[in-house]
Amino acid sequence: MSGDFQAIADRVEIEALRGEFTDSVMMRDYDRVASLFTSDGALRMPNVPVELTGQEQIREWGRRVPKFVEFLVQNTHPGIIQFDGDAASGRAYMSEAIRLLDGTSELNYAIYHDRYQRTADGWKFTERVYEVRYHDTSPLTGSPPSP
Repeated sequence: MSGDFQAIADRVEIEALRGEFTDSVMMRDYDRVASLFTSDGALRMPNVPVELTGQEQIREWGRRVPKFVEFLVQNTHPGIIQFDGDAASGRAYMSEAIRLLDGTSELNYAIYHDRYQRTADGWKFTERVYEVRYHDTSPLTGSPPSP
């Protein structure tokens, strides 16, 4: 029975990891984003195109994001998680609205293809690949609320 509790705890922790990723991206806390990856973890966004390997590259990319992104909103929906000992893989489903500072907009429906590793600090991403399944560049007519 204790193995069942560990499996439940592992699933909850990985869901929390995925949720923290979305929160830290939306809050533009890229130090926190980087901390969610193993030291050699990779974040790949082929549609951008961006390939980041290691926490420092992820952190540095985040520092540049405000220079070209006005805002983004991500909504993540849980997907599958498959375990293999202290490693796991999974998918999370994403809808995302983005407006860049140049005035262009994007609406994406995508899948994150993930690999996870159990570490002394809990589960971390070893790889997160963003696969866009639907991409719409129609102008977003709304805007962030005025302060």
